Amino acid sequence: MFAWMNAASVAQTLETGRVTYWSRSRQSFWVKGESSGHHQRLVELRLDCDRDCLLALVTQEGPACHTNRRSCFYTALRDGAEVTIMDPMAG
Repeated sequence: MFAWMNAASVAQTLETGRVTYWSRSRQSFWVKGESSGHHQRLVELRLDCDRDCLLALVTQEGPACHTNRRSCFYTALRDGAEVTIMDPMAG
């Protein structure tokens, strides 16, 4: 999945081990899985070469996407058409 973090959400993630994001629309923190139970436990936080992007390696409990899929990136562009490449998880 793709989400925003700010310095405070990064600090909270590192402190608790529960991945915490910053909701720009609500102007508040959200801990992944807080309402769904589909938690993300931090394994490692990586920085890119420019230090302007983070990659959170996580242990994912259940689906990561609100569409009940393992990933939010379940649509591919192939030959100019959108193709669904991942079905929702059973359950």
